[in-house]
Amino acid sequence: MLGFCRDGTAVALILLNALVLIAAADEEVIFTDHFLVQLHEGTNEDAHQLAREHGFGSARKLPFAEGLFHFYPWEIPKTRRKRSLQQHRRLAKDHRVKNVFPQEGFGRQKRGYREISNTDVNMSDPLFTKQWYLINTGQADGTPGLDLNVAEAWNMGFTGKGVTIAIMDDGIDYLHPDLASNYNAEASFDFSSNDPYPYPRYTDDWFNSHGTRCAGEVSAVSNNNICGVGVAYNSKVAGIRMLDQPFMTDIIEASSISHMPQVIDIYSASWGPTDDGKTVDGPRELTLQAMADGVNKGRGGKGSIYVWASGDGGSYDDCNCDGYASSMWTISINSAINDGRTALYDESCSSTLASTFSNGRKRNPEAGVATTDLYGNCTLRHSGTSAAAPEAAGVFALALEANPNLTWRDLQHLTVLTSKRNKLHDEVHQWRRNGVGLEFNHLFGYGVLDAGGMVKLAREWKTVPERFHCVAGSVQEIHKIQSANKLVLSITTDACQGKDNFVRYLEHVQAVITINASRRGDLKVNMTSPMGTKSILLSCRPRDDDAKVGFDKWPFMTTHTWGEDPRGTWLLEVGFQGEAPQSGVLKEWTLMLHGTQSAPYIDQVVRDFQSKLAMSKKEELEEELDEAVERSLKSLLSKNN
Repeated sequence: MLGFCRDGTAVALILLNALVLIAAADEEVIFTDHFLVQLHEGTNEDAHQLAREHGFGSARKLPFAEGLFHFYPWEIPKTRRKRSLQQHRRLAKDHRVKNVFPQEGFGRQKRGYREISNTDVNMSDPLFTKQWYLINTGQADGTPGLDLNVAEAWNMGFTGKGVTIAIMDDGIDYLHPDLASNYNAEASFDFSSNDPYPYPRYTDDWFNSHGTRCAGEVSAVSNNNICGVGVAYNSKVAGIRMLDQPFMTDIIEASSISHMPQVIDIYSASWGPTDDGKTVDGPRELTLQAMADGVNKGRGGKGSIYVWASGDGGSYDDCNCDGYASSMWTISINSAINDGRTALYDESCSSTLASTFSNGRKRNPEAGVATTDLYGNCTLRHSGTSAAAPEAAGVFALALEANPNLTWRDLQHLTVLTSKRNKLHDEVHQWRRNGVGLEFNHLFGYGVLDAGGMVKLAREWKTVPERFHCVAGSVQEIHKIQSANKLVLSITTDACQGKDNFVRYLEHVQAVITINASRRGDLKVNMTSPMGTKSILLSCRPRDDDAKVGFDKWPFMTTHTWGEDPRGTWLLEVGFQGEAPQSGVLKEWTLMLHGTQSAPYIDQVVRDFQSKLAMSKKEELEEELDEAVERSLKSLLSKNN
């Protein structure tokens, strides 16, 4: 294990260790020609020279750790089933080298690469009137008013100016006339080919159009008579090409996520582990370290913003089995279609924070997402949660222009407070209110993003209080689970009250669980907070036949208890759903609370007294008053005694 500096706290060490994933024992390992090399000492030039001596193309220093370098090959290698032991041994024996770690390859899949068969804003762009997700007037049989409300933000003068969004994908066509003037070449890089030109590799089927389509949603130029308009049409877009190779490695992901964090503000990712309904996977150790480094040090210490597509596995999958979408450090975004229904590929989970728009049901050719396409072309056919995440990145760019001092946590709070139910409709999951009155849905999160509402609140926003982490309790005994009997466990906690890491107002809650079952896909896991909010941590996944690996210290995450008081008794319910009898064993449940000690909204300026902020601030004031009265009574009673 490398001696990395973690998040600065013991709890963060537990977090990162809990998230490190080990490949399933029955998976065939893919070996690569990429190596993580730790030197005793040396400069970038020394590392480059050493790499060349050992037959590598070159070496690149990792920005988030000292003395670590990525040794990469001359060209995109093919996958191998045998480790290059000779090269490994030669490197390890070199006196300049402290440690060598060969990089294993694994799969990462683009999300949403599929074909789909009255305002005062005027744009000359020919597809603007078809961009219903920007301004929905009922185009393509949509529901008028169900959109991102960008017009209100634009009319206030916010268009993303001064903000850079990186599209981590298969490259972007930076020569496209609707992207070229907004392209940030300085912040771009190609980690697939190891050069500064992230242009998509040509294929006959235009498979590598994914990144270009995402880039247009965010930063397509306005009023130039070409294609459509980006959500943040005066923002800069950077291309980080990192998906177009036969495999993914931890070092490529980590390098991409940590690329130029003082220049790039927002990283948009429309990819993840395979959405096949049976994969449980997430970021490896280097990528976790890069993410932790990003939220702590990126943007001058305000934190890099990571936006993630929640996944396209539909009702067969659960995005809490995706360690990227379920990370506290990412903003996980789901999608709705233009009439407010769920898309057929939408996954649901308790870690999704909010939603934007895509298509996934309608055959109307204009119901898709209009954006840029390869080689100067335009398309109406972008889809999937791939299309949803860049829209969110664009909205966040508008908020950052309105207030550049927003932290990564501020943006999550703004997302919770300004997202709206609007006319969204989930046929499976009801809309519910949590213990402090915030309305949420298991698929849509806290609702659809509202750019105008977010920008208005962002302008006067005061940074939220310091964040603390509390290990609230742990059940370590072995508990058997049978089909006929639901297992119910409880943890009663004071949320570390009286200690430096006391958590009074929740943000994220993690249930770190180790469990094995005769059929993993039949497991259902729910958790209920002391204020009565039930989170579905794991839904059934009918395609998941795993009977061997289970979940090993897997951090299931919920955002549904946002703002609640975590003190009291938490319940965990584990059972099976399905016709065949199943059995299992739960070995661990550790409850981890993340949030603030002081009220996050009590000092915020309220302009709209019907808003979620006004409701939350009123709730906080009442709770603070109740607790002050209780303290006074206790003090008086103690004096009388």
